[in-house]
Amino acid sequence: MNANVIIEDGDLCLEDIIRIWKNKQSIDLANPLWQTVGNCRSTLEKLISNGGESIYGINTGFGSLCNTIIPEFELDQLQYNLVRSHACGTGNHISKDSSRLVLLLKIISLSKGNSCIRTETLKFLIKLYNEDIIPVIPEMGSLGASGDLAPLAHLSLPLIGEGFVWKNDLIISTKDFLQSSDIKIPGLKAKEGLALLNGTQYSLSLLVDACNQSLELITQANYIASLSMEAYDVTLDFLHPEIHQMRKQTGQIQTANNILNILRDTFLDKRSKLMVQDPYSFRCIPQVHGATLDAVNYVCSIAEKEINAVTDNPVLLSDATIKSGGNFHAQPLALCADFLSIALAEIGSISERRLYKLIDGNRGLPEFLTENPGLNSGYMIVQYSAAALVSINKQYATPSAVDSIVTSKGQEDHVSMAANAGIKCLKIISNIRQVLAMEWMTATRAWNFRYNWQLGPILSHLVSEYNKIIPYKKDDHIPSDDYLPTIEFLRNLIK
Repeated sequence: MNANVIIEDGDLCLEDIIRIWKNKQSIDLANPLWQTVGNCRSTLEKLISNGGESIYGINTGFGSLCNTIIPEFELDQLQYNLVRSHACGTGNHISKDSSRLVLLLKIISLSKGNSCIRTETLKFLIKLYNEDIIPVIPEMGSLGASGDLAPLAHLSLPLIGEGFVWKNDLIISTKDFLQSSDIKIPGLKAKEGLALLNGTQYSLSLLVDACNQSLELITQANYIASLSMEAYDVTLDFLHPEIHQMRKQTGQIQTANNILNILRDTFLDKRSKLMVQDPYSFRCIPQVHGATLDAVNYVCSIAEKEINAVTDNPVLLSDATIKSGGNFHAQPLALCADFLSIALAEIGSISERRLYKLIDGNRGLPEFLTENPGLNSGYMIVQYSAAALVSINKQYATPSAVDSIVTSKGQEDHVSMAANAGIKCLKIISNIRQVLAMEWMTATRAWNFRYNWQLGPILSHLVSEYNKIIPYKKDDHIPSDDYLPTIEFLRNLIK
């Protein structure tokens, strides 16, 4: 196989995963990893053949049925039954792109060998990934307890010729796909169904996606806030580097430096000012954006550890014994997704406040940024719409990890709700992307009323490029027509 990326025996960084995923690079394992996977499987098969020992999920039932012993001739059927019975996800399916990330993360975890999967099973998963035949996964169903059981069951159905897959961006049944393909399914042997279902890869995929988008949004927020600062004619005292060095908070220092760079050669400090201080939504940008940046960096560090983790149960240890533990419990991811949700919601909250200040008729700007208020409403209701998004984000930011519902007859009596936390976090991110676009639209509109003023080179270029896509409209129009083009503009030009 001529793969773009050969996964070595070592840790992959978050940037590696995002690059492989986003660029759709083909993958393979280095020979030492294939040997490890094969050796671990051989060790397990020897333990099974020796008999006499009950090993959870291998020759026993699952969950509260862990004390039910399964005869050796039914061990393979046990794995088929496990995958089928756990494929009970609900709701809309996640995107093909998101499912591809789940598959990639599962492959990396299984490549460690401790899950004792067969090499042919892992090769099948890699073949699906490389040929862009991606299993269809429903959004809801995981408690982040014994791993992401329901989503990962749907991910695993193609191994037994069932479920649905994406092919050429269309969803078809695995059965129909196999009839038109020369790919042979590997089926399931002892332990494999459990290895596939136990794990945090679904919750982790949500968090990895959130981390990737969060870093992008913080960068955008700094540029957008800088243009709002220009349009609102703020003072620059609050960006003095010594102020931020006194606080010693890394994210705050980096944010202040970043905004100073964006405002390089600005004329802001050359204009006469009547005010001495600015509202907190401007003056405290480094403190708010910076705190969120610190939170994002922390969450990225936890996600990176989980990418390289073994979260199956039971697992093969270095002394060739099989032990049960709780690595499938997604509490670290649940807490991080909740933390990220709270931190990111604040980016939207402070953005909406700056938007409001730009339309409230102060500092020489007309009310609602219209030349004929009364006949025209201008951007009055754009702020309404942004406020609605900020409000629902506050509800989405309510932590999921503080909830737990007992399942499996009390065997699984504390669950993480990591997947729910991740789902809500991505909804918050989507809403923030929209709010930031609204602030950018408002700031560029406000700048049109600064007739004889100049911007520094960086913002001047961005505003000029944006006006080519969305020119200034004097009278009332439909702002929502400009939302998607603005979002795409920000994604493409501010990185």
